[in-house]
Amino acid sequence: MAAGRKSLAQLSVPICLETLFYMLSGMVDTLMLSSVSDQAVGAVGTANTYIGVFIIMFGVISSGMVAVMSQNIGAGRPGIAYQARQLGLIFNALIGVLMSVILAFFSGGILRMVSIAPALFEPAQTYLRIVGGACFLNALIPIFSSYLRVFGYTKHSLIGTVVGNAINIILNSVFLFVFNWGVMGVAVATVISRIVNLIIVAVMGAVLIKAKQNPERIPAGRILAQIVKIGFPSALETALYNVAMTLIVRFMNQMDSDGMNVTARSYAMQIANFSYCVGAALAQANAIMTGWRIGAKEYEECDRGTRKAVVYGLITATCFSVTFALSGRFIVHIFTDDAQMINLVVKLLIVDIFLEFGRVTNLVYGQALKTSGDAVFPVIMGAIFMYLFAVGGTYLFGIHMGLQALGAYIAMASDECARAVGMVLRWKSGKWKGKSLVEL
Repeated sequence: MAAGRKSLAQLSVPICLETLFYMLSGMVDTLMLSSVSDQAVGAVGTANTYIGVFIIMFGVISSGMVAVMSQNIGAGRPGIAYQARQLGLIFNALIGVLMSVILAFFSGGILRMVSIAPALFEPAQTYLRIVGGACFLNALIPIFSSYLRVFGYTKHSLIGTVVGNAINIILNSVFLFVFNWGVMGVAVATVISRIVNLIIVAVMGAVLIKAKQNPERIPAGRILAQIVKIGFPSALETALYNVAMTLIVRFMNQMDSDGMNVTARSYAMQIANFSYCVGAALAQANAIMTGWRIGAKEYEECDRGTRKAVVYGLITATCFSVTFALSGRFIVHIFTDDAQMINLVVKLLIVDIFLEFGRVTNLVYGQALKTSGDAVFPVIMGAIFMYLFAVGGTYLFGIHMGLQALGAYIAMASDECARAVGMVLRWKSGKWKGKSLVEL
């Protein structure tokens, strides 16, 4: 039924590879799109930002479900973990269909409302209509993938991502260079690859995990209440983050008329995301282990494991981000020959060193707090610092002081570092130890 409790490396490496392949796919998309135009790159980057805003409800279930499933698995109650997955699947399917309808039919109005740069409007609308119209896939894939991971089957979730991304790259090549579909081709390829990914993780979960055969059950309303207790604050934090990013992108669209600053952000994000994936993987792996250990009442092991995850994350993410900053000029040249664009992206990658240092710490401690049941504090930290530092700082440094995209990145780095300090202090307080979701 279960692959068993694993080490941090056994969990995090497949998750990191999965995230890496996902990022690589995005980088390949960007590289291929750059052959169309820089505006196409900026359009897709902008559209993906707004898609993120409209799928935040998926997080209500996804994050809460991981906490409930992992703690009950640690407590030896896999049947309740299965119950949590079923409830998550139903909820996210309903919300996913609703979000898909909104994005498919109102994409133009959404883009006008956020004042997208005129040069980016048409390709962004095309991408938003197709990929956003299929965003229910974004609702279902995390449910099945998380189900595999909390039972220790991280390699199998990886397989779904690798196969899906391979298909995405192949179809991108065909649709862009054979059929000349431009942004529409990238969008269609993305949707098809996600369908394949969904089928793989759903089938593997059904074959490998037999948790439904275990007799443990509690009232569905009680499970749903636990999921929402964790999931709603987590989703609210995600919502605050995505709205903040939307405001930042809107400010960046106002910095010029040709979308140069927002396009530079898209290039920088594609490169820097390889640093991000290390911290994200360690955070996800440690969150699963946190749930297992809290379910088994192993609080000291939980504390030691989280500190170790942060140290590993800081070392590896810093090495990656410094390497990208030093070699940034060469890397960006792969995407574009525009000297002004290259210089700007290199500056953003230098600032990203500090951004990643804060983000890794924020991710690991924040995810551990949520999985323990202490999900409200990260929301409070986000509400204060994301808007004070990231949004306010982007306006102050980027627009008012004329630093443009560089100012926006300085603001975002300040936000991540400030929130990281808060997460560390909260974890050290030990209040998370009294937030267990397992009912004895």
